[in-house]
Amino acid sequence: MDDHLNGIGATVHLPVFQPGAQLAIGDMHASMGDGEISGTGVEIGGKGIIKVDLIKGNAGGWPITELKDSWVTHGTASNIQDALKHACEEAAKLLVDEWGFTMEDAFIFLSVAGDLGIAQNCHPMPDGFAVAKMRVPKISRAPRPFKNM
Repeated sequence: MDDHLNGIGATVHLPVFQPGAQLAIGDMHASMGDGEISGTGVEIGGKGIIKVDLIKGNAGGWPITELKDSWVTHGTASNIQDALKHACEEAAKLLVDEWGFTMEDAFIFLSVAGDLGIAQNCHPMPDGFAVAKMRVPKISRAPRPFKNM
């Protein structure tokens, strides 16, 4: 899930759908722009310190990155239109499930305060792979994305 926001200090919440699922981490970049349109960032080798916790019952349907000032929902699909739809729906679902927004209010909030973007769209359609993201600003009455943490 190439997104330059997934870096130092970010917390990435990954949904787990399979008992005994495993985790692989890699593909470090010295630099990568939104879209990664040529198929690559500045690829590097490296070492990192990663902390992994299993938090049952808290993940949505797609990865969510927590930053100091916002949450970033992601959607992945074989085409950019579906990836954008998944990222928007996941952001709205986060607002509904965690803060009690109605679905209508969630989409209105995202229309005026959200930041929709493309993290990766480096392979031409129809056989491509796209990752879209919706950045949701943190609001003072909702300091954490998951109630049970």
